Amino acid sequence: MNYSIEFLEGLFRMMVRIRSFEESFVELILNGEVRTPCHLYSGEEAIAVGICSALIREDYVFGNHRSHGHFLAKGGSMKIMAAEIFCRESGCSRGRGGSMHLIDPEVGMLGSAPIVAGTISLAVGAALASSIRKDNRVTVSFFGDGATGEGVLYESLNFAALKKLPIIFVCENNLYATHMPIRECRVSKPISEIAEPFGIEIHTGDGNDVLQVYEASQKAVETCRKGKGPVFMEFMTYRLRGHVGPDDNVQGLHTDIRPKDEIARWIEKDPIKRFEQYLLEHQFIDQNRLKVINDEVTVEVREAQAFAKNSPRPEGKELTKYVFA
Repeated sequence: MNYSIEFLEGLFRMMVRIRSFEESFVELILNGEVRTPCHLYSGEEAIAVGICSALIREDYVFGNHRSHGHFLAKGGSMKIMAAEIFCRESGCSRGRGGSMHLIDPEVGMLGSAPIVAGTISLAVGAALASSIRKDNRVTVSFFGDGATGEGVLYESLNFAALKKLPIIFVCENNLYATHMPIRECRVSKPISEIAEPFGIEIHTGDGNDVLQVYEASQKAVETCRKGKGPVFMEFMTYRLRGHVGPDDNVQGLHTDIRPKDEIARWIEKDPIKRFEQYLLEHQFIDQNRLKVINDEVTVEVREAQAFAKNSPRPEGKELTKYVFA
């Protein structure tokens, strides 16, 4: 496929924005300045960026506990997400939700939640509404490999297939459900095969190759817009940080059991470094332009954190204001 330099640069910039944002919180988490649990998306950026680049603003996205990347890739404001992570009133959930409760309906980010598989059925509901309204929207449900152990996923696949809903189920398979290797909790078969009994179209691919993700997503979106959904997509990837926080170090106990040689192999497959090399080799971009992009993103991240830190905290008297009986 032929891509414009502007489009390719846009993909790269978005991945760098996500990575820079995530990495900027490492020290803040370690020193206790950020108290809300943060599941960092570093290493998985190509999936969110590739898929959301195939969507339009009106399309819907539902996330999970590791959704900073989904929020930004769908067009959410970095400032209001930073404020939410700092639990400030100007955050997207008014400082009440923290890192794992992100929402921005104006750009189609309809919510994330920490409950494993907790938003999959909500995404199916949104897709059903789109089908009834005939509004031509596509819904994307992002979830990890751990969600394949939850019954609601299979119920959702069945219902979506029965109603031919315009929904894309996206499994970001990073090989670990919290700290358990996938080989210890699943029969050794591709996760995508779970969609076969429901007659659902399947795509599998390299989740660290942003162009491969984008091209597969374009086809999936087209299938859904034609009323031939749903589609199930599985992308292999790897988180470069701990399950929660930078290094899974809890009260001095290091709980990241991943082999060091495995981590090293995946660092070599870093999606940003791979795409950067592609852009340089094909002369879509040069080192000067790379520096400009990185410098601009650094400023944006710094401004987002300053906005968050200078925002007021929710007042105690409003503790029950958004709680409904």
